[in-house]
Amino acid sequence: MIKSKSEKPNVIIFFTDQQRWDTTGVHGNPLDLTTNFDRMATFGTHIYHSFTCQPVCGPARSCLQTGLYATKTGCFRNSIPLPANTKTIANYFKEVGYKTGYIGKWHLSDEDPVPKSKRFGYDYWLAANILEFVSEPYDTILYNNDNEEVHLPGYRVDALTDAAIRYMDKNRDNPFFLFLSFLEPHHQNHIDDYPAPEGYREKFSGKWLPPDLSALGGSTHQHIGGYYGMVKRLDEALGRILDALKSLHLTENTIVLFTSDHGCHFKTRNDEYKRSGHESSIRVPTAITGPGFIGGRKIMELVSLIDLPPTLLDAAGIPIPADMQGRSLMPLIRNEVNDWHTDVFVQISESQVGRAIRTRKWKYGIVTPNKDGNIYDSSDTYIESYLYDLESDPYELRNLVGFASHSEVAKIMRERLLKRMTEAGEEAPVIQLLPPIPSGQRRVSKEEVML
Repeated sequence: MIKSKSEKPNVIIFFTDQQRWDTTGVHGNPLDLTTNFDRMATFGTHIYHSFTCQPVCGPARSCLQTGLYATKTGCFRNSIPLPANTKTIANYFKEVGYKTGYIGKWHLSDEDPVPKSKRFGYDYWLAANILEFVSEPYDTILYNNDNEEVHLPGYRVDALTDAAIRYMDKNRDNPFFLFLSFLEPHHQNHIDDYPAPEGYREKFSGKWLPPDLSALGGSTHQHIGGYYGMVKRLDEALGRILDALKSLHLTENTIVLFTSDHGCHFKTRNDEYKRSGHESSIRVPTAITGPGFIGGRKIMELVSLIDLPPTLLDAAGIPIPADMQGRSLMPLIRNEVNDWHTDVFVQISESQVGRAIRTRKWKYGIVTPNKDGNIYDSSDTYIESYLYDLESDPYELRNLVGFASHSEVAKIMRERLLKRMTEAGEEAPVIQLLPPIPSGQRRVSKEEVML
């Protein structure tokens, strides 16, 4: 049942780009980068195991806007626009009387500025299709409703935050849905660097590193200081949004979702920063606060980006479209469901045509070696690529695929992955197995596979 106007909660999505889950204090980062996110996760609802379903900017955005997998939207790689007949989450909020606004990076069009016909339900528009191509860290350029170029002062994170606070203030007397999409902590493409605000890179260079980055190197030592500095400024921006809600007397009637499109592995898994099935690419920080989400809940079940659109609609009392492929978290939060899925499914494009499935304990991935991930969205044949025991190897430093000792695990995970692929609308492919490798380890039995 749709709530009356006075009961409708405002909704804000605070969306970062390329942020690892372990940049946050609640996930063990010791550098005090995310004071505000940690507080939000502690007193709101913390989605502890949160994953993207597509570790590429455009495809991930298509999933969050529609509640559909990227192979369903057709946006399986960057530079594929949303189809003209697509309904986004903004359309559903608009249909029940919400003001809808979009600020920041869009990345779902084939042109910039984005014409009105390709804004998919967002009435207020202050955005750029590919923000990293039209702006610099201290030279923020966006396009307004009339596609006029708008220059905003300050560091880019602050410029977008200022615009969001102005939007909140202007619409304080109406229910609003605001999507605030940052570029940070994504790299600035043309200089291949992570330009933090002045003084922030120096503060965090040479500090704590996650074990995968420490072991594998990549571009970590060159970039981690700037990356952490960007994360710190984003968290300060989150604090400003929450403060503004408090000063506008909107805190108790505003849902705020913080999440990211994918993570960052700093050239340790391929020759760039994402586009792999590893935790560093797919695991992201996610927390929600506001009506329905207060109380210090920690959700330990596995949650996908695809689950967030139906969750927000459900929390606002808006019917969930039957074609959305995710599940609302609301019954889980209210302890009304005990059959939540025990795995998440990931589609990977551009760097490869790949698929992965992750349970609490295991990660299993496949890839096709003979198809370009920029051309093909799927394949009829894949090869086993990796198997990780996340309980003993959470940063995925030992690949167990092909080991005779883990053949039973691989078989079970393979079956689960095929099931997930067909449920997502894909044809069941052939998965070629690697020749068995004698491992010298005790064989893991089916009964011991705790998934």
